[in-house]
Amino acid sequence: MDHEIKKRSKKKIVLIIFLCVIMLMIIGWEMLCISIYNANFNVRCDSYEPIMLRTEDFSGLSCDEYSFPSDKGQMLAGYLYRVGEDQHGIVVIAHGFGDGGHNSYMDCADYFARNGYYVFAYDATGADKSEGEGVGGVPQGVIDLEHAISFVEANDDIPDLPIVLFGHSWGAYSVCSVLTYHPEVRAVIECSGFNRSSDMFESGGKSQAGDVIYAMTPFVRIYELFKYGKYASNTAMDGFRSTDASVMIVHSADDDVIGIEYGYDRFYEKFKDDARFTFIRFEDRGHNSILNDPDNTYLDEFNAGLDSWLKTLDYDNKSEENRDRFIKDKADYITENLDHARWSHRLDKDLFDKFLGFYDRAIQ
Repeated sequence: MDHEIKKRSKKKIVLIIFLCVIMLMIIGWEMLCISIYNANFNVRCDSYEPIMLRTEDFSGLSCDEYSFPSDKGQMLAGYLYRVGEDQHGIVVIAHGFGDGGHNSYMDCADYFARNGYYVFAYDATGADKSEGEGVGGVPQGVIDLEHAISFVEANDDIPDLPIVLFGHSWGAYSVCSVLTYHPEVRAVIECSGFNRSSDMFESGGKSQAGDVIYAMTPFVRIYELFKYGKYASNTAMDGFRSTDASVMIVHSADDDVIGIEYGYDRFYEKFKDDARFTFIRFEDRGHNSILNDPDNTYLDEFNAGLDSWLKTLDYDNKSEENRDRFIKDKADYITENLDHARWSHRLDKDLFDKFLGFYDRAIQ
């Protein structure tokens, strides 16, 4: 009898040890996933000054700066763009991730402002002039946009006009998901977007982690849910179902940052027969260049000049000891050689004419 009791007791101890080991492995994996997530998304996103767009490069474009709070009291920088005095709507722009705040989309703001819209753009948490040690995570984009729209609606300096949204990449996800909280928005254009917040981690991580990324994504979802609550569980699809807004989906099949299967393909399968939805699919526009004129060669020309300049350096620009020197020399080269007029005007005007017509029809 004592032998049987001891045997059962040993089995129980072995089982407990086994479960503890499994638990520690799961906790360790979760901590690794969180660490990788934060290393990629909870970072500052500041624009590279030498290539920043400038209002003076857009004739007639004026900008008034504002400051407004987001969820934790962090102050965000807002910018109201306009050309002239004849506006019939407001475009709110949500920027993408990684290359700073709204500045990279100033040419988009100029186009819409030149064609009858106020444009309100802003720097998200942890970007450019906005407060925050880091972005925090993907759902923060929806939170910041929700506060930006509320600020526009409550600000006495901004006329009470129909609001439409424009977003690229991270911003594209944000303008769709935020419809759950602002169903009054009249229209949305999302370019290179995705359906749920964890899609950005999964799609972007495939090239580095391979199939292992699929084992990491569930833990990232848990972390985002713990950190952001409803904003992490809310999807673009949820936003679409929460509103009568018109929606335009734009994506390129060769996008290697946000795979087309994470956004366009899902949305097309669900809403291709819904008159509210308009779909534009490209085959070879990539991710960052999807809004630009494919016949505009200035970027290639400038990069060719930069490559030639690199070959003239009399030191190893990849060496850590020359890091600071190279950063300064490269910034000086760009400042001296960048043609701001050509750099600032590379949008695909035909595509943006379609965007404009879409907005105009939606607010009639």
